Parts: sequence; C-alpha cells; structure tokens
Amino acid sequence: MNYLEVERGLAPNTLAAYRSDINRLEVFVESRGCSLKECKASDIRAYLRDLHRHGISIRSVSRATSAMRGFYRFASLEGYIKTDPSEEVDSAKIIQKLPVYLRMEEVDRLLSAPDVSTPEGARDKAMLELLYATGVRVSELVSLSVNDFNFDVGYLVCKGKGRKERVVPYGRSAKKWIECYLQDSRPLLARKHENTLFLSRLGRAMSRQRFFQIIRRYGKNAAIRTPLSPHVIRHSFATHLLERGADLRSLQLMLGHSNIGTTQIYTHVSRERLRKVYDQHHPRARKP
Repeated sequence: MNYLEVERGLAPNTLAAYRSDINRLEVFVESRGCSLKECKASDIRAYLRDLHRHGISIRSVSRATSAMRGFYRFASLEGYIKTDPSEEVDSAKIIQKLPVYLRMEEVDRLLSAPDVSTPEGARDKAMLELLYATGVRVSELVSLSVNDFNFDVGYLVCKGKGRKERVVPYGRSAKKWIECYLQDSRPLLARKHENTLFLSRLGRAMSRQRFFQIIRRYGKNAAIRTPLSPHVIRHSFATHLLERGADLRSLQLMLGHSNIGTTQIYTHVSRERLRKVYDQHHPRARKP
C-alpha cells in the first residue's frame, strides 16, 4: 500500500478499494487452507468465481482482478514469491455501457433548482454550475480550495487521479455564481480558518457523500427521471461539448483522462443520438 501511495500516486479512494480487494482475497484463500504467499492460479480462479456467485458486478470483479495482479506483480518483483500465480488467470471482460447524460433542458432545470437566497442554496448553485462548466470529478470538486482559481482568466487548477494537476477553463455563468458564493455566502458558513472552497452547514469541507445526497435531492425537485449523480453531470458536460464541435483531444485534457480511448466513449454517445434524431425525423427512416 505504501508503494501504491508513494510511488504510484494513487488516490485515497483507489487505495481504499485496492486494500479492500486484497483483504477479501486473503480471507478467501485462508478459507481454502492456504495463504496469499502460497496461493495458486486455481485458488484465484475459485476466488473470482466466488465473486460472480455473490453478484459482484463485472466492473468490480475487473478491479479486484487488477488489484490482485498488481499485488502479485509487486510480490514477485520484490522477491517475496518465486512465481506469480495471477499470470495464468484471464482478465474479466467489461461490457462497456454508454454514459448516461442529461438533455439541455434537464440541465437548465437542475441548475435552477437551488434556492439562492440561502447560504446553502447559493453554495449548491455554485457547485452545480461549476460541475457542469468543467466536468471535474466529484472528488476534485470537493477538494478545490479558494487558491485554485484564476478569476481574471477564468480557469481552475485541480488534482486528478495519480495526483496529476490539470488546468480546466470555466465560463461566465460559473464565474458569476462562484464569486457570489465567495462574497455573500461562504463567510456565513465558515466557522474557522478553512481553505477548502465548498463548506458544509457546519463550516467543514463538503464531503463526496453529502454532495451525492444534495444533487439527488435537486434532481428529484427538478422532476428529472434519470438517477442523478455527479458523474452524470460530468457525462453531460462531455457529451454536450462534443455535440457542439469540441475535439476529442481537448476534451481528454479537460476530463483528465490519461488514455484517449476512455474519452472516445463519448463519440459513441454522439453517434447514437444522431441515429435517434435521424430515425425520428427523416420521412423514409422508419419502416412503413
């Protein structure tokens, strides 16, 4: 875990997930009468089958496989084991689903949902506007500090996965509501010296879990049927940019994807939407 944190620079949430995966593997192999050091490929295959039997999603099984492979690769390189049992195990294949995103009118309803006459409502409005304006991850959003913004030029600096910094622009609407929040509402929420930008009612840094609850409540109030999460807003940001002519490379940089293949999923979303528009409106598209 020290290696993953210090040398690989993995985020705290990723570290926690990997630790959980390795602990679960250890419990399973011990139930079969062996240790992690004595584990064989057959034990690992049995472990992965057990995950499937317990209804663990393909994506979670894939992550567990990745954690297991990384663990045994490290153990092999460091000389703790002579052979790597994970080399004989196939990876779980993930069926890639298209990202869920909101229509523009749904985004407008969501952004209009907070009551900006209250400090909490003004904060929520600023968070939603900034989330849609930048497409940052929720962990990046709640980690932003007051010093991460350049209000003159209109960009912020955030730390993404692997602690990599990136510069993300934002527009006039987000700038307006962030400045309103900083001037009128944040001083009312602050209880002590706290450099984090978005504060809870108690004056502490906003948590990921709390913002999940907030965004779902506003989605319900705005009569949005799509189950809302911060990632749906991130998908909406990317899809709407691409539909309006943004190039894939710029989108990759703004989203903080290390691999452009991850960004390319949004081209499939755009094509699917074009197909629906064509089928709906072209007089000869549908069967008679």
